[in-house]
Amino acid sequence: MKEISDIILVDGIKYAKDHEWARPEGDTVKIGVTDYAQDQLGDIVFVELPEVDSELEKGDEFGTLESTKAVSELYMPIGGKVVAINDALEDDPERVNKDPYAGGWMIVVEPSDPSDMDALMDKDAYLEMLKGL
Repeated sequence: MKEISDIILVDGIKYAKDHEWARPEGDTVKIGVTDYAQDQLGDIVFVELPEVDSELEKGDEFGTLESTKAVSELYMPIGGKVVAINDALEDDPERVNKDPYAGGWMIVVEPSDPSDMDALMDKDAYLEMLKGL
């Protein structure tokens, strides 16, 4: 596992305490898991995602990640309607390990309340939370 100082954190996205990230893209928000989460899980072997058009509340479970070490639930950092899922993860779940902030994205949602983003952490706040774990 990586040291906290080696965890990749990206500017311009928001982080949830459950280790998901959310990146605004126009009227939608792209969601995935952080480098810390994928590192803790180890090699991802299966990704289960919701159906497009699913309506989910902030904090709802939206899928699972199965790794060689464990199965981990995924939680919505914001509420909204799922408008796209990353189908590529079905055949290539390792994308989450290789590139968690780009090719390893999971879902795109239309936020039900855009102010949900305000409750998420920026890069510096998330890093401070990780240091406290």
